[in-house]
Amino acid sequence: MVSYVSANLVYPVATPPIKNGVIALKNDGTIERVLTAEEAKAQAIEHIQHYDGILVPGFVNTHCHLELSHLVGQIPQHTGLIGFIKKILALRQQPEAEIISAMQKADAQMYANGIVAVGDISNELVSKQVKQNSQIYYHTFVELFGFNKPAAPIIAKGLQLKKDFYPLKASLAPHAPYSVASSLLTAISIHTQSDDILTIHNQETVAENEFFEKGTGAFVDFLGAVNLLFDEPILNQTAIHHALPKLPKKVNTLLVHNTFTSAADIAFATKTHPKLFWCLCPNANLYIENNLPANHLLQHENINLTLGTDSLASNHQLCILSEIQTLQAERNVSFEQALTWATLNGAKFLGIDAQFGSFEAGKKPGIIWLKTEDQGNKGLKTSIKRLF
Repeated sequence: MVSYVSANLVYPVATPPIKNGVIALKNDGTIERVLTAEEAKAQAIEHIQHYDGILVPGFVNTHCHLELSHLVGQIPQHTGLIGFIKKILALRQQPEAEIISAMQKADAQMYANGIVAVGDISNELVSKQVKQNSQIYYHTFVELFGFNKPAAPIIAKGLQLKKDFYPLKASLAPHAPYSVASSLLTAISIHTQSDDILTIHNQETVAENEFFEKGTGAFVDFLGAVNLLFDEPILNQTAIHHALPKLPKKVNTLLVHNTFTSAADIAFATKTHPKLFWCLCPNANLYIENNLPANHLLQHENINLTLGTDSLASNHQLCILSEIQTLQAERNVSFEQALTWATLNGAKFLGIDAQFGSFEAGKKPGIIWLKTEDQGNKGLKTSIKRLF
């Protein structure tokens, strides 16, 4: 049986929006076809459920830390990244039952907010139960750190954790340029399979670039305080030059945050790696550093942008629409542009665009109804409801 839904505007994403478009759906939510209003009328289609607002595919959250959900509201805003990391280290260890309960609530919040797929950072196995029972698709990034330890035991532990997450999809991922030695980056590259994907935090704070350009600044003091010895040569270049050339070029790779990425960094990165994606987490950037990526990143035509929420330790909610709204308000990004980042680009990075990311025949991307008060300012003052 086929049912039909319509709205004032339907956004297939892969093609232009359709005024009063009609989506034909099978019982399980698979899209049979997408029609214009004229095509639906010509075919005498009846019993179309019309929604006042817009219909979009389910959102893809390419960067989240589900494990940190129990820290909601516990870390003050605008601490700066190093202050934030210190708070995480001090507060992270809590009873497992409390952590699981918080993750369940966060997962339910993402589902209610129209998120259908998540790229999630994990350091432990504690999130597996929540992910297995979720209606959301998860890819788990097993996050690795290490400067002054041999790479072999770190890799062995990571590979075991990746195995333990099975049958859920998982892959190894370095944490950030300032926390991963060259030897560990090389080991991660060696153990990255052709069907894996990879992610790394990038240039989230000014101090990160200073650390690599000059060997000075707040990261030197912080790493010394936690007994981490960074014995890599000073590059006299920004942080992205340390990690990116050592990462495998054969897999989709996501650079996350990029708050202090320059135009020169973008030119270097796009020349260095052929399968790059760039994730923006604007609400987390404002929460931690009270800053946002520059417009040269947002407006660059030759890079693939995605959106993420980061964690409830660094965000008031896990909502991709809220990330879109922040970019609309603070960086004048159009709804249509940000929607592509929030759906199809994210699905392409995760390698799941055969099912998610756009309204196309054969896909099952979820259908999200955005009821907006102002059709001319789509995304702002909008409520979310899942239809499928």
